[in-house]
Amino acid sequence: MKRLMTCIECPKGCRLTAGVGGRRLISVTGQKCPRGKKYAKREVESPMRTLTTTVLTSRLELKMLPVRTNKPIPKSKLLEAMKAVKRMTLISPVRTGSVIAPNFLGLDADLIATRDLGKKL
Repeated sequence: MKRLMTCIECPKGCRLTAGVGGRRLISVTGQKCPRGKKYAKREVESPMRTLTTTVLTSRLELKMLPVRTNKPIPKSKLLEAMKAVKRMTLISPVRTGSVIAPNFLGLDADLIATRDLGKKL
């Protein structure tokens, strides 16, 4: 089976054609640099994404705090991660980059604040 994708590893944005057998990469064409093949392999065999969302707050200046994972997590875990975030409520002020949830869901990625959240109401 053939799968078309656009490589995002460099500014060239190569259009890749990946030959896929099940969940394995068989071949790649269209890459203009060595990173294209690595990208296609990772995207076919174990796709990863950075989770970017918001966490509910209680009695703070913002009702929702923007957060993200500090590195990509498996795409297959995104729904589970969103359910976990939905159960969270932040009650203390934080600074940008503060860890909200260390080793989030045991995925070796921290959930971090992407904005300062100062005063309590």
